[in-house]
Amino acid sequence: MPSTRTLIQGGTVVTAVDTYAADVAIIDDKIAAIFGPGAAPPGPWDVTIDATGKYILPGGIDAHTHMDMPFGGTTASDDFETGTRAAAYGGTTTIVDFAIQTKGDPLRKGLDLWHNKAEGKGAIDYAFHMIMTDVNDQTIPEMGQVVSEGVTSFKMFMAYPGVLFVDDGQIFRGMQRAAELGALICMHAENGIPIDILVQQALAKGHTAPIYHGLTRPQIAEAEGTHRAICLAEMAGAPVYMVHLSAERALKQVVEARDRGLPTFAETCPQYLFLSQDDMARPDFEGAKYVCTPPLRPAHMQEDLWRGLRTHDLQVVSTDHCPFCQKGQKELGKDNFAKIPNGMPGVETRLYLLWDGGVRKGRISMNRFVEITATAPAKIFGLYPKKGTIAVGADADLLVWDGEKRHLLSENTLHMRVDYSPYEGREVVGAPTHVLSRGKVVVENGQYVGKKGDGRFVKRGTFNLM
Repeated sequence: MPSTRTLIQGGTVVTAVDTYAADVAIIDDKIAAIFGPGAAPPGPWDVTIDATGKYILPGGIDAHTHMDMPFGGTTASDDFETGTRAAAYGGTTTIVDFAIQTKGDPLRKGLDLWHNKAEGKGAIDYAFHMIMTDVNDQTIPEMGQVVSEGVTSFKMFMAYPGVLFVDDGQIFRGMQRAAELGALICMHAENGIPIDILVQQALAKGHTAPIYHGLTRPQIAEAEGTHRAICLAEMAGAPVYMVHLSAERALKQVVEARDRGLPTFAETCPQYLFLSQDDMARPDFEGAKYVCTPPLRPAHMQEDLWRGLRTHDLQVVSTDHCPFCQKGQKELGKDNFAKIPNGMPGVETRLYLLWDGGVRKGRISMNRFVEITATAPAKIFGLYPKKGTIAVGADADLLVWDGEKRHLLSENTLHMRVDYSPYEGREVVGAPTHVLSRGKVVVENGQYVGKKGDGRFVKRGTFNLM
């Protein structure tokens, strides 16, 4: 087949470290050359994109999504078709989703199930982490097989006793094995056993409203879990990555560990940067829309997280995208906050919010924006330099980004399969005009022009401290 030749001309390339005017040439699915402005050969080009006055960015990498995930008696409303298409609209060109081992089953069964959920559906590329709910003499050897298949990170939970919870001994054994394999352990670090007691005590007092989801999961539970996870990783000689860090005291644990030189990494999510505990207190069960775990925190903690992003103590902003419709799903907890499915939609809105509320507000630079949304997750999770940067030979996952484009966030303007937006009515400035996945334009001027199955499973490399 003849090659497809694409030229993005007239734009300003922004990477995690550089900002410069350039034209980017693509042959098929790879970046073939980067030319000075106007220096590209005359062609012929099959596709020419005018990026004058705009930025050329690496496509976003969302390292924390839950498509088609069963939880709390229901299933996340986005599957791999709808969720990855929504991601593409918002400028994300790779997701890393979580395959789940059911307790008692081999890892293989869970991984195969997630391959079946995703195969042939993705609008963009996808990879997997493996959630381990049983760490034992059978599953420890299996970890090597999973890593050899390009699934090079494992997630474990200190929360949700009886469902996803693993004890400290299992966590420690998993970390030891991960260190041997060059894999990375991702931790949901919340002390789930006392949380469950607080939940039962609240319900016994008749406290059923959504706000009690937050009040029964205090930040000390996350801070203690974070500290314990770091201690276990240090004992095991393993790197550790904290998912969805939400609280000031938990961040202090990460800062202290990194100051001691430990390979400790952490992400936060847009909901913790832009929403607060007050949203869970909205009347008429509206607060259920904002129930996620860890819970939204008091508004003053947002500045702690922004500072963590500026000082590189937080490396990544992912979404923990796990949407449930208010009608028929969140309503399962109408009379009991503990039965509200935990999760919020976010895979489409991450870059909009971070550009508008981060870059434009002067909280982070454009280069740091690229780093926390693309380059750092690519490096930490074994996708770099194939993804996460703009360089010759890299996958042509690219955005043409209009830093002045206005976009209203609303259930009616977004594409996630959910019946609300947590940011309903918020106008943001900054959005992609073109989204390219491996050299193919999949979104153009707000229209999806790709097709189901464009995305492929990506095998990831093992952990390498960059």
